[in-house]
Amino acid sequence: MQGGRFRASFRPLNDAVMAGRIRGVVGIVGCNNPRIIQDSVHDYLAREFIRNDVLVVSTGCGAAACAKAGYMTPETALEMAGPGLREVCEAIGVPPILHLGSCVDNSRILTVVTQMVEEGGLGDDISSLPAVGIAPEWMSEKALAIGCYFVASGMHVIFGSESPVEASSQVKEIMTKQWEERFGGKFDFIPDPEEILKKSLEAIDRKRDGLKLRKYEPGRFGTERKLMTMADRRKLEAAARPHEGVK
Repeated sequence: MQGGRFRASFRPLNDAVMAGRIRGVVGIVGCNNPRIIQDSVHDYLAREFIRNDVLVVSTGCGAAACAKAGYMTPETALEMAGPGLREVCEAIGVPPILHLGSCVDNSRILTVVTQMVEEGGLGDDISSLPAVGIAPEWMSEKALAIGCYFVASGMHVIFGSESPVEASSQVKEIMTKQWEERFGGKFDFIPDPEEILKKSLEAIDRKRDGLKLRKYEPGRFGTERKLMTMADRRKLEAAARPHEGVK
């Protein structure tokens, strides 16, 4: 969001996504899991997403993992960010990974994606957005409940584990296919972090294609920077005010 307290707007974010500077948006949330090295999957996914020009928002333990790694400070995280995402974040003055609150504040993510839809240019429903929600190290039933209301709102949600309903073909069918047909959102359970990254980026690119947005091209933006001399700046200023100095 840009524009300050009184002119706040999601227009710059939507425009950056539409132009391809930002590939998409991912929410990384959820607790840690004692079966996994603490924070390892959170850290891996956060690094790889921003490297691929994906803006990351995070809550709870996921946000704490990113903060402990230094990813919440622009000076640290922007060094790892893709050129398009870095260009946008530097212009606004924010890190490419944003803290949205505690583990019970996940509804703020839904508020953000709702406002992105309302801003226009990215479809007319949450299910049309190039966005994915991920709980890579989840461990409690609360996470499943939160995931359910995200899916029912139209989000594609990925949990980093084997499916707890794998033994029931009927429940699996409902959560992975029927919900998508009805709500536009779906559940995926993927234990491999690299596969989570791959599936998430594929989902984001499919949504971009569905919206007929400019195809994401790595390195298209922010790779060439030229510092202007004062003489060049004065020429631009003079050209912008041709009437000045005329008698």
